[in-house]
Amino acid sequence: MKVAIIGLGYRLGYLGHVFTEMDPDFQIVGYYDPAPAGLATLQEHGISPGISHDSPEALIKAGGFDLLMIGSPNHLHLDHIRMGLEAGAKIFSEKPIVASIEQTYALAELMGRYGHDRLLVGLVLRYAPLYRDLLAARDSGQLGQIVSVEAAEHIFPYHGAFFMRDWRRYEKWSGSFMLEKCCHDLDLYNGLIGARPHRVASFGGRKTFVPANDPRRDGINDMSLYHRKPSGWNGSDKVFDTDADIIDYQVAIVEYENGVGMNFHTNLNAPDQFRRFAVFGTRGQAEGDFIRGFLNVTDVLSEKRIDERRYEATALSQHYGADEQMAAEVVDHVMKDGPLPVSTLQALEAGLLALTMDEARRSGRVIDMSPIWDRYDNALIRKAA
Repeated sequence: MKVAIIGLGYRLGYLGHVFTEMDPDFQIVGYYDPAPAGLATLQEHGISPGISHDSPEALIKAGGFDLLMIGSPNHLHLDHIRMGLEAGAKIFSEKPIVASIEQTYALAELMGRYGHDRLLVGLVLRYAPLYRDLLAARDSGQLGQIVSVEAAEHIFPYHGAFFMRDWRRYEKWSGSFMLEKCCHDLDLYNGLIGARPHRVASFGGRKTFVPANDPRRDGINDMSLYHRKPSGWNGSDKVFDTDADIIDYQVAIVEYENGVGMNFHTNLNAPDQFRRFAVFGTRGQAEGDFIRGFLNVTDVLSEKRIDERRYEATALSQHYGADEQMAAEVVDHVMKDGPLPVSTLQALEAGLLALTMDEARRSGRVIDMSPIWDRYDNALIRKAA
């Protein structure tokens, strides 16, 4: 499979390595990026980045690729996707697929015009073995009817500091932390629950990465922990005196259209991080953790453990075995029209939930998403004149 890349950052540099491992015929024919942070990763593994182009338009016009891969900053995705669709290309966009509610409506209109099949999205956790086993437990009836879900994604302090230093620290570029980082998780639970979110409330802010908590105030001058993960485009060295406008903790409550309730919690300063869930159904309970690598299913009536699985991290994957699985299935889809576990529309709906959580947090209101879904659905069915 031959690809062209717009936005050769750390993520697509890494994915270039993963795709090469999974497909011996994988080739990057060209890229556009004025400051390609992912170039070093490709060079480390002996992978050619192809020809450097002066603009996205020049890259697309040059052609010669089966898939256009987009890894540019989030706020640029919509324009780059539009260019690809107008040129007739098949496209893979990193998540989040767009960066605002208005951009969501605009992309929905493009989907109405060009169809849904030409745009793929990098919601990699849909490919994780643990998540697929969770869906199998649901589909086999082990859980009965899902009633409520408790979920969380917490990250190490060095990773939180990365967000405070990277371009992702500004909502105007990332959309928000909830959108940029947690859209994976929200998509998983939307898919598990099988309904759209209806009402949303949220609370949060920034309490850790503020000047009062700078370790240097206590005479601790070794800040290497907070610079372990390098920042990319438009990065900064500031951590506790950051000019970021994103949160470093947030909690949210969601009621779905089918009555299922969910709470979700994220924190950027967890020295013993986890990414876990507990799903409570009328017939069973499922509890798991992507980072700690387990899934347990317990029956209500017998109170016995009916399934117990453990998952080992792979050397290649950054996402619990999901990266290489995504690469293999994307190649199969592009070259042989094989199925994929996640769609553009599911990505857009997870994004709308994340952005609504942020609006609920800022406004202090419980938000009814019905008007958002109405406008979204109308955009999807709108055709070109």
